[in-house]
Amino acid sequence: MTETRARVRELGVTLTGEPGRWNAITDVPGVQVGHVTLVEGEDVRTGVTALLPRGREGVGVPCAAGWYAMNGNGEMTGTTWVEESGSLAVPVLLTNTYAVGPVHRGVVEWVREHRADMAPEWLLPVVTETWDGHLNDIHGPAVRPGHAGEAIEAAASGPVAEGCVGGGTGMRCYGFKGGAGTASRRVAYGEDRYTVGAYVQANFGAPDELVVAGVPVGRERAAERAATRAGAAQESPVATEADGIPPGAGSVVVIVATDAPLLPGQCKALARRVPLGLARTGTAGSHFSGDLFLAFSTANESALTSTFPAKDAPAPYETLRFVPWGRIDPFCTAVVEAVEEAVLNALTTATTTTGRAGHRVPALPLDLVRGLPSSRRRP
Repeated sequence: MTETRARVRELGVTLTGEPGRWNAITDVPGVQVGHVTLVEGEDVRTGVTALLPRGREGVGVPCAAGWYAMNGNGEMTGTTWVEESGSLAVPVLLTNTYAVGPVHRGVVEWVREHRADMAPEWLLPVVTETWDGHLNDIHGPAVRPGHAGEAIEAAASGPVAEGCVGGGTGMRCYGFKGGAGTASRRVAYGEDRYTVGAYVQANFGAPDELVVAGVPVGRERAAERAATRAGAAQESPVATEADGIPPGAGSVVVIVATDAPLLPGQCKALARRVPLGLARTGTAGSHFSGDLFLAFSTANESALTSTFPAKDAPAPYETLRFVPWGRIDPFCTAVVEAVEEAVLNALTTATTTTGRAGHRVPALPLDLVRGLPSSRRRP
């Protein structure tokens, strides 16, 4: 009998913070997410995800933005311009490691067809990746440029599909089936209310590291396997020597969005908080993991727009409204909480998957986490 999958809160897990309506990055007004999922034959388990900061109609309108790399064994294109300009005006695409090239080209083609007025001479797409070569024939040509456009066209607001979808289709997390996850938090600021959302492509973590709501589930499970190993062949989600990578490698990409008015440097500060949310789920990080994070604010619409002024045009000024640095802590907390929950949602919604060369990655058994932490306490 197939187990019905669920988001982590639906399993009665106690987590901190107040979620938004959909408990997703799309709770930030204007943000849209779309997936193209590719499952073909025995060897193709991959896809593309598009995240649009201001929706399709807002492509080309910059957001304040910043990025951060906890570990650089991965790729996120376009980040030098994000760093230079402090802005993000293009869709963000997520896929597998070897598909960055075709997806990058696909974004250029979509912009040329639908937004010919935007950067007519050059474009710097933001495309990022995690490695799905255990379940997917990553060397194959399954991901094509057209899939980038399909993902952008599929992007919508509202609830976001999670688990084995889009760029997360072939990913593993803590030795179980991982993939796409999202969550959000509401933040009060005086009389105003803002939203911080996180989207995670989770492909990281060693099996014995997993922590759920403060309970060391991975360590407990490892101890149980060790105690019952004698005399029985145990199915284990642990990566084997044949993978060519150590347990814990694989990478994680996180996109953070908010409608709070923030400076580019403050967006970078939010991106730097992502590792704290990941650490709540147990990881200590791996040298063989690419851990890349991008944060943006949809406030101050058009204030960061770059134009080529006419020779005799007047010298204009722009104004940025922003939360003072001394009041930014609640937004940092929201990032940590949303990232933690997004990772757990990726795990609890993903399903057992068999792919390349018969490799099988089991889903996280939901009974391991149901009702935590009230049902079990840290030893």
